[in-house]
Amino acid sequence: MRLGVDLGGTKLEIVALDDAGAELFRHRIDTPRGTYRGIVDGLVGIVREAESRLATMGHAGPNSVGIGIPGAISPRTGLAMNANSTEINGQPLQQDLEAALQREIRLANDANCLAVSEAVDGAAAGAKVVFAAILGTGCGAGVAINGAAWEGPHRIGGEWGHNPLPWPTMEELAVAETCWCGKPSCLETWVSGTGFQNDFHRVTGRALKGREIIAAMEAGDAEAAASFDRYISRLARALAHMANILDPEVIVLGGGMSRVRHIYDRLPAAIERWVFSDHFRTPIRPALHGDSSGVRGAAWLWGR
Repeated sequence: MRLGVDLGGTKLEIVALDDAGAELFRHRIDTPRGTYRGIVDGLVGIVREAESRLATMGHAGPNSVGIGIPGAISPRTGLAMNANSTEINGQPLQQDLEAALQREIRLANDANCLAVSEAVDGAAAGAKVVFAAILGTGCGAGVAINGAAWEGPHRIGGEWGHNPLPWPTMEELAVAETCWCGKPSCLETWVSGTGFQNDFHRVTGRALKGREIIAAMEAGDAEAAASFDRYISRLARALAHMANILDPEVIVLGGGMSRVRHIYDRLPAAIERWVFSDHFRTPIRPALHGDSSGVRGAAWLWGR
């Protein structure tokens, strides 16, 4: 069995896949917060629980384990880095998990896991080069080449969310926020679901959640419609900038904003204005496996 684990800000989820990608077991718990040791214990515990349940189903372990994390493992120090779940930053996460589970494990950025999942048996199945972006509370992205994550020598392949907003307007320059990473105007502050909400509040003074803004737009609210116009413009510029460098065969979107159907109607034409080509025909698709894509991709870190 291939076990995949997704370490999220609010949940820990595990799935067991067979060779064909069929799910044999799935379990979810709240993510322990506040201490690094609590997170390690939670990860070890959910793997042991899954293996105990699988054993009762006739699938004896040990099994391969892949884990998606909201960051990466530094190739220089071997410690976790760049995680917005800051408890794991600077910690020997992989070493501690391997010692506790007594086997090799594979860790990858959660957006890379999304890209792998969708490239193997999802919305981009069969594509050689896939770009996958998470548009949720934060913003991340990953690249899959021939079904495998491209991490790069510095483990920052696909770190799209921590590049600045391309071709900013004077108004955007004036209100640019500092990201949690310490740098100004990161895409995470503009095209995440949080960025969408913050922009609406900043302009209108109204505090609504993303789905409420979309509902207001659909009901004819002009301020909500203008906010979504700004969001499409920013997301289009961000994806055009990426396409000018990578030119992927398929773009896959995950996270809460990926469920807004209007995005897929409007993005292609908006991107075409900015991309360095005479046309833009790259398909943009919602993740086929939805919220389960990251955890499935973690399982596929061991290949199919």
